[in-house]
Amino acid sequence: MIDILVPFEQEGTKAIVRSWLKQPGDRVSLNDPLVELETDKVTQEVPSPGDGILDLILLDAGAEAVPGDILGRLRSADAVVAAETAEVASPQAAARGAAAALSLGEPHLSPAVRRAVRQHDVDVAALTGTGRGGRITRADVNHYLVERDRARAPVGSAPDPQVAAPATVAAPSAAGSIRSLPHDRMRLAIAQNMLNSVTVAPHVTAVFECDFGAIMAHRARHKSDFQKAGANLTFTAYLIAASAEAMKVAPAINSRWYDDRLDIYDDINIGVGTALGDKGLVVPVVGQAQELSLLGIAKRLTDLTGRAREGKLTPQDIRGGTFTISNHGVSGSLFATPIIIAQPQSAILGVGKLEKRVVVREVGGADTIQMRPLCYVSLTIDHRVVDGHQTNLWLSRFVEVIERWPLDG
Repeated sequence: MIDILVPFEQEGTKAIVRSWLKQPGDRVSLNDPLVELETDKVTQEVPSPGDGILDLILLDAGAEAVPGDILGRLRSADAVVAAETAEVASPQAAARGAAAALSLGEPHLSPAVRRAVRQHDVDVAALTGTGRGGRITRADVNHYLVERDRARAPVGSAPDPQVAAPATVAAPSAAGSIRSLPHDRMRLAIAQNMLNSVTVAPHVTAVFECDFGAIMAHRARHKSDFQKAGANLTFTAYLIAASAEAMKVAPAINSRWYDDRLDIYDDINIGVGTALGDKGLVVPVVGQAQELSLLGIAKRLTDLTGRAREGKLTPQDIRGGTFTISNHGVSGSLFATPIIIAQPQSAILGVGKLEKRVVVREVGGADTIQMRPLCYVSLTIDHRVVDGHQTNLWLSRFVEVIERWPLDG
């Protein structure tokens, strides 16, 4: 047998088994996709570790899985060949083995179903599967037991309380109708991570106002050239470039907090929150942003955000972030506070809605009233890592870069 393992390179994140792409008894080849895992960040396929037959599923759809867990087991190609050779050599023995396997059906059952079948002495052949692909679920076993006890029991006797269907409890009356929706697995994972972040880290937020006039003019001049080069020039590309520049004046912003140390990174790996509608969001990472030109950043963003919305991100695409940007203003909010930090990172930038506002600006020593494209930018920090001085220093430099773009002329 070959174990099918949850990949270790998940940075400790908990995953949920989303669905099995193969069923017990299916032949598979090396690297064939076997099962989909879903975290709060990405859905990934786990490939087959070898050639053979999927023999057993240990973690079924909906089960939690952590790195290193055994998802199921694969019967190797050598074992399959040996079994087939033995079957040819002894048809009678093979027939007996097949009949025994059919009566118990264990290779096709989840661990919970298998335990229930053994505990209550159930003939699997008598069960009707309502699960995916006709698989037998624990609910199918419970339904069978209730019906079996009902058929055996004298008239008027009570069913076995261990297997009886739960009584229906009347809901309290309320005005209007109510729709109860089960939590999406990704939403549950996001909720757990958000709760953990605000529990362990003291969040503090500083807010500055930022004029986008310079980058809007630059974008208008260069957007078509970027498109010809295969890149969509968005405001987010400028935000990433300005964030990388601001790290020079406050390096501790680009860090991760651990109980015994603070790791400050030379590489600036910036995650960008990408909304997936009702499914929540994912955070693809633009790695080594400090080494990239604006065109390089735009190309990387175009690729990552496109694949994020198509559900084609790989674990590598969302790994290693040291800082995050939340462009919440695209959905209309002026500012949001606090924007929750992606642990164990130390800070997150929030960018509010861009809108024209009337402001007073000094020109030639005289005050003038102008209409400018402005938005609020916020930096939420882990107060264990940095204080207000570093926070405001970082934001000041970030705003300066955006408002004076390009700094080199």
